[in-house]
Amino acid sequence: MAGRKRKKCKTSNYLISIDPTDLSRDTDSYIGKLRSVPLKCVSQILFVILPVLKYRICLLRSNVLGTKFTVYDNGENPERNPFIKETDTLRQELASSPMSLEDLEQFAMRPAPRDVTIQCRITRDRRGVEKGIFPTYYLHMEKEDGKRVFLMAGRKRKKCKTSNYLISIDPTDLSRDTDSYIGKLRSNVLGTKFTVYDNGENPERNPFIKETDTLRQELAAICYEKNVLGFKGPRKMTVIIPGMHENDERVVIRPKSELESLLTRYENGNKENLVTLVNKSPSWNEQTQSYVLNFHGRVTQASVKNFQIVHPDNVDYIVMQFGRVAEDVFSMDYSFPMCALQAFAITLSSFDGKLACE
Repeated sequence: MAGRKRKKCKTSNYLISIDPTDLSRDTDSYIGKLRSVPLKCVSQILFVILPVLKYRICLLRSNVLGTKFTVYDNGENPERNPFIKETDTLRQELASSPMSLEDLEQFAMRPAPRDVTIQCRITRDRRGVEKGIFPTYYLHMEKEDGKRVFLMAGRKRKKCKTSNYLISIDPTDLSRDTDSYIGKLRSNVLGTKFTVYDNGENPERNPFIKETDTLRQELAAICYEKNVLGFKGPRKMTVIIPGMHENDERVVIRPKSELESLLTRYENGNKENLVTLVNKSPSWNEQTQSYVLNFHGRVTQASVKNFQIVHPDNVDYIVMQFGRVAEDVFSMDYSFPMCALQAFAITLSSFDGKLACE
């Protein structure tokens, strides 16, 4: 069989055919369809399902997150033809099962699907003397049924010259010597510039690395405008992330030196394969005598740390937003082209103290 991604679809949509030269759904060779599940999963899923269903499969459908899927036979879709009288011609639901997010690292690195906003919740644990100084932050994804799925946790490292946060998919072990370590956030001395890395190797610690695939990726850079005592008004921040290929895969950036880093490239005006985002400017509210943003009910408490990230050419499309809900509870929502790890690290940079911005 062969599979190909369809154009002009709101979610990822693949047609599957037994004719490699004709991948359309209007032919006898069309045997199935995939929505939102990564293409590499198709062969694994069909290999298991097809023998059981005796090749009756016509449609494999998942939700936008790829967390649930349903298998149908080749009957008619009642949503497309609501006037069907013969129930025998309606498609039959053959299987329905949740797909777990066991590979949290893969999910954390995967950009959000187009036209989908993934809603998350961050909780801050400051219990105890040590956590009062070095809190732990937990990120959960909010599902449609109201349940939450743990994604990752972050905590500031001790005894570092600059702010340094480790990010792990194990909430009980936030060290860099385990398989659960997936990335980190590092700042400059003033706390005005941050860089987000994955769990690859640092070229400065091992300059003789031959395989570039093992070098760490730079996933984002965050710049805060200097604003001592807040005289210049609300915080202003710029976020630089790698660009995207036509297949919605992220451009891989693995700098071998500081000269190749996201921050240096941005400061030198070299924006090839980069996406530059900014925080949306709040408007002044005369009634409350404060700056406000419309979070559409996702944020309920005012805070200098609340923000929305947009592209300068389209300020109506919210790439990411973050804000306070309670004393130690925050909402974090992100959309394409951002991934969970990028968004979470950006929020950690907002939590961090900034000598030149406050």
